[in-house]
Amino acid sequence: MTEIPTDRRQVGAEGERVAERYLVTRGMEVVDRNWRCPTGEVDLVLRDGDELVVCEVKTRRSTRFGQPVEAITRAKLARLRRLAGCWLEAHEVPTRRVRLDVVALLRHPDGTYAVTHVRGAGA
Repeated sequence: MTEIPTDRRQVGAEGERVAERYLVTRGMEVVDRNWRCPTGEVDLVLRDGDELVVCEVKTRRSTRFGQPVEAITRAKLARLRRLAGCWLEAHEVPTRRVRLDVVALLRHPDGTYAVTHVRGAGA
């Protein structure tokens, strides 16, 4: 049994590592992680074939306040869209298509995760 992180940042950081492993095992390549600018932070930027994927990761330890995916509101997706534009302006990465994904994680007490991957969440 793994130690359960208690600090929000620890929970988020662990969730981002789990999400990254999940996406990489599905054939994606990590381009950037935890990129920050004055507008905010992008959790993960990946390449999925010819698409650039800007990914928001949301991790929760319980459903007391709803499922993790429910925390991704229209406003959050609009912010992620703006952040994707900022990331593209700051990096010279040739791409024709950009996709916004969400990986929502629910951490079980035994240390395992329920993973929900929403491809094209910003579409």
